[in-house]
Amino acid sequence: MASAITLAADAPELSAANTGFMLICSALVMLMTPGLAFFYGGMVRVKSTLNMLMMSFISLGIVTILWVLYGFSLAFGTDSGGLIGWSSDFVGLSGIGLTELWDGYTIPVYVFAVFQLMFAVLTPALISGALADRVKFTAWALFITLWVTVVYFPVAHWVWGSGGWAFELGVIDFAGGTAVHINAGAAALGVILVIGKRVGFKKDPMRPHSLPLVMLGAGLLWFGWFGFNAGSWLGNDDGVGALMFVNTQVATGAAVLGWLAYEKIRHGAFTTLGAASGAVAGLVAITPAGGAVSPLGAIAVGLIAGVLCAMAVGLKYRFGYDDSLDVVGVHLVGGVLGSLLIGFFATGGGQSDVAGLFYGGGLDQFWKQCAGVFGVLAYSLIASAVLAFLLDKTIGMRVSEDEEIAGIDQAEHAETAYDFSGAGGGAARTAATPAPVAAAESKKVDA
Repeated sequence: MASAITLAADAPELSAANTGFMLICSALVMLMTPGLAFFYGGMVRVKSTLNMLMMSFISLGIVTILWVLYGFSLAFGTDSGGLIGWSSDFVGLSGIGLTELWDGYTIPVYVFAVFQLMFAVLTPALISGALADRVKFTAWALFITLWVTVVYFPVAHWVWGSGGWAFELGVIDFAGGTAVHINAGAAALGVILVIGKRVGFKKDPMRPHSLPLVMLGAGLLWFGWFGFNAGSWLGNDDGVGALMFVNTQVATGAAVLGWLAYEKIRHGAFTTLGAASGAVAGLVAITPAGGAVSPLGAIAVGLIAGVLCAMAVGLKYRFGYDDSLDVVGVHLVGGVLGSLLIGFFATGGGQSDVAGLFYGGGLDQFWKQCAGVFGVLAYSLIASAVLAFLLDKTIGMRVSEDEEIAGIDQAEHAETAYDFSGAGGGAARTAATPAPVAAAESKKVDA
C-alpha cells in the first residue's frame, strides 16, 4: 500500500498552465494552414488563386475527420512492430476521459490529440504548392484522404509514437523535419514525376500575381510556427520550449539574410519573394533541430538553409521536374538539412544529452539522423508516386489542357479571385477610350 501511495504521489498532475499554453499553440498551428494558403495563393498566376487557397483549406475538413475516426489511433496508439499504432480507445476519440493525461505529461490526451491534428492538417497542404495550376480538385481531395492514411499517419508513428522504429532508434525530430517537411517534400516530388509539367513550363512566364499576399502568408506562417515549434515540447517546465522559441526566431532571421545574400550575388537584386522563401526555409530547417542546438548553432542552421535552399529551387529547371512553388527546393531540402545538421551542431545541453560532432559526440547521431531522413524520404516518395499513379489511371489527376490554359479557378470552382466588373461605379468604357472623350460623347448623346 505504501508503494502505491508513493507512485500516486509521483504521478503527473494536470497543469492548467501547460494545458492553456498547448491550446494556444494548437490554435497557432491551425493558423499556419490559412497562412500557407495565402503564401501559395499569392505565388501562382491570378487564374489559379482560388484553387490554391482551396487546396489548403480542404485539408482542414478532410484530415480533421479522418484524425478523429482513426488517424490519432494509427499515429499514437499502441505500437505494432515499430511501424503502426492502434488503440481502440482512440477510435472516434470515444474512450478518452476529460482529465485523462497524455502519458508522462501534464496535459490532457484531448489537448495532445488536437495539437497533433493541426500537424496532420498542415502536412498534405504543403504538398499542394508543387501541383499548382493542373490538378482536379476531386482528385486532390481523394489523394489527401489516401495519403494521410497510407503515409502521414504511419510516418508520424515512426517518428513520434512510442515504439516507432525511428523514435526507438533515437532519431531527433523536435517538431517535424522528417514527419512533416521531408515527408511532404518527397511526396510532392513523387506526385509531380507522375502527373508531369504544367502547360508552358520553361516557356511561358509564371510569375507570382500578388507578392503582398505572399508576404502576408509568410508572416502568418512565421507567427504560427512559434506554436508549431515551441509547443512540441508539450509544456513549459524546464526551459527547452523557450530555447526552441528563441532558435525559431534566430534561424529564420539568418535564413532570410542568407537567401537574400545569395540572390543579390547570383541575380543582382533583393526580392520580396526571396525574403519570404528564405523565412520559410529557415523555419523548416530549425524545426527538427531547434531543441538540440544553441542560438549560435541556430544561426548556422539558418544561414546554411537559406543559401542551399535558394540554390536548390533552380534544380527543377536543370532536371526538368515542374515543382510549381518550390516545395521540393524548400521543404524537402530544408528538412533534410535541418535534420542532418543535428549530427553536427547538437550541444547535448538542450532536449537531451546527445552531442553532435562539433561538441565531441562523434558521428553516431549523424548516422541515426541519416536513417530517419532517408527512410522517410524513400517511403513517402514511392508511396506517393504509387497513389498518384493509381488515381491518374482511374479518375484522372489533371484537368484538361484547355481548362488549364483558361484557368483552373473557373473550371473547378466557377469563380475568380478578383472581380472588377463593378469598378468605377458607372457604365464600362473601353480601355482605348480616354475619359474626356467618353464624357464628350455622352454630352452629344444627351443633346
